Amino acid sequence: MVESLQLIEESVKAYWVTFLGRVPKIILAILMIVIGFLLANVISRFFKKTILLRAQDPLMINFLSKTVKLGVIILVIMMALKVAGLGGIATGLLTAAGASAVIIGFAFKDVGENFISGIILSFNRPFDVDDTVMVDNIFGKIKSLEFRYTKLKTFDGRDVYIPNSDIIKKAVYNYTEDGFFRLDFMVGIDYDDDIETAKTVIMNTVRNTEGVFEDEEHECFVVVESLGVSSVNLKILFWTKTKEYRKRALEVKSSVIKNVKQVIIENGLNMPADITEIKLYGSQTSIPVSVEYKNPEKK
Repeated sequence: MVESLQLIEESVKAYWVTFLGRVPKIILAILMIVIGFLLANVISRFFKKTILLRAQDPLMINFLSKTVKLGVIILVIMMALKVAGLGGIATGLLTAAGASAVIIGFAFKDVGENFISGIILSFNRPFDVDDTVMVDNIFGKIKSLEFRYTKLKTFDGRDVYIPNSDIIKKAVYNYTEDGFFRLDFMVGIDYDDDIETAKTVIMNTVRNTEGVFEDEEHECFVVVESLGVSSVNLKILFWTKTKEYRKRALEVKSSVIKNVKQVIIENGLNMPADITEIKLYGSQTSIPVSVEYKNPEKK
């Protein structure tokens, strides 16, 4: 029993002496890690500024700068472990990481898939920051691209984080990639009104409205959409050039509708209300409706 205690005591002393001998190296390793984290931030910011001068792509620059920062941190930690005399641990970590790559790949398949998708999107993607897009049924503005997800801000103020793999797999509708967007609305005129006259005055008004854009590729036009119960329905289609899809586009549309209403009235055209048909059933032969005239001058 005494021999066992002596053996334990000698072992503890030996480990303590070894630990004291490594304390300076451990302190140096800790300092290396602290400096490494600071250095990673500096290198990341420098990388971002350098690339920003050559490429006007904030999403890619942000993603790559974060990747560089992560790589520097991992490298510094590996070096610090070796300086502290824990090179075996560093080697073991690398070996374990390699050996468990397949297991981790299956366990965190979605994480790996989203990360790889993020790398692909950083170089080749269907949108830029502040573009208005729709992914599946999610509609809003692109705000950032991270390792695992793309952040999108909806127009009612919600933040949506879409997995990068969904961006790769699903259809992405970009509403503002080229800055052009087409809007339309319906207006009804009376059956007695001349359709060609209505189309001409409406089209002139649309083209002269501020914010409406037209060239050979983006043509504004009016067509007869349908014959309603009480009106001939015209569909007006026009283009606007704006990156601000929601607000600016709706402002232009509002101006066009207001101007079209005004020009229809000025040219003696009519916008009839819908006709309501009243039917009598069974033995009913009249409608119990009376009209009373009241002189506004009498109280």
